[in-house]
Amino acid sequence: MRKLFWGVVCGAIIFMLSGQAAFAALTLYEADATTFSVDGSFNTFYVHSDSDKNAAMEAIAGSDREQSRVKMGFLPNWIGFNFSKQIGDLKLGGRASFWVTINDSDNNVTESGIDTRQFYGTVDGSWGQILIGKDFTIFNRSNIFLDEILLGYGNVSDTMGLIDGNGVSFGNIGTGYTYPFPSAQITYRSPQVAGFKLTIGVVDPSRTAVGGEEHAPRFEGELTYNYTYKQGGITAWTGFLTQSSENDDNDIDTNGVSYGIRASFAGLALHASGYQASGLGFELGAGVDTTLGLPVVDANGDELDSEGYLLQAAYTLGAFRFVGSYGESELDGDVGVEDWENETKTGAIFYTVNEGLKLVGEYNINEISIGNAEEETKTIALGAIVSF
Repeated sequence: MRKLFWGVVCGAIIFMLSGQAAFAALTLYEADATTFSVDGSFNTFYVHSDSDKNAAMEAIAGSDREQSRVKMGFLPNWIGFNFSKQIGDLKLGGRASFWVTINDSDNNVTESGIDTRQFYGTVDGSWGQILIGKDFTIFNRSNIFLDEILLGYGNVSDTMGLIDGNGVSFGNIGTGYTYPFPSAQITYRSPQVAGFKLTIGVVDPSRTAVGGEEHAPRFEGELTYNYTYKQGGITAWTGFLTQSSENDDNDIDTNGVSYGIRASFAGLALHASGYQASGLGFELGAGVDTTLGLPVVDANGDELDSEGYLLQAAYTLGAFRFVGSYGESELDGDVGVEDWENETKTGAIFYTVNEGLKLVGEYNINEISIGNAEEETKTIALGAIVSF
């Protein structure tokens, strides 16, 4: 399971997101209504993980062990290029972002791959924006990008192959939300009206039925609300996902709803989010979980239900930001499939040295169970992030 898992997901996450970039890009050219800019981020963590398993989990994932690593965190190292040109009433734009793992020393000797997570064009007007190309999908998108430990480390379950993985750690993926895996899409974003903004996407569908057909694309959407006041603001959202994959023997319908709210006042920020779904899986979404052999349906082909939630509090004091986080996801087993439960408890301290340098100290505990098989992994992570 672990080799297959990392063969697919070692390049799973890029933070830079259209309209939600955390760092200011460097403008390299700006003239004649045309702009070209570049942004990037580089991070490295020293991590020490201690994994304890019961006998049932040892039969699945091997024995207890301790492991020290020097790794990337929840975010990868990336560089991104942004383009825009105003032509009449329309603004044409585009983004291409690429990342490379720093963990290619032993098993993948000097074989770093460049992974493209975003490659899209945009058309903006007074009526909103249309995006065409490859980008992060919409379902659970705000859940992950408003996660308070996004710049930290997060869970590295040994059962899921994350301690020895050559890519990123998993933050709260699988312990609060599923990952909005980048896919080809055509997406419309409305202008913000009275604080509300609607996003609707037609997404390349995921094949969940063996040898299946997808007669329609996957549809995803999200409605967000933003309200700001003198010392803070409120962001709330709700989203959906629906698609169908079918073969001669079975139809697999994937449906889900996501939701959340983040409120801040002075230095305090509170986050609560969650999702409920059927036929989705609980880690990386229906198509990727199916590819990895993770359960989406039971032995009879019936869709399995999954759900997750994330609760967080953060407080900023000067250059310090203190974060407490608890996330949990569950997959309800049925015929031939065990129940899965996965949770992560995290405490983190972020220190901003300047606008381009942050230091991070984090301690987290991940607990995963598959039926009566159980594992607890405790991780200390110390890192630095350089960004522009």
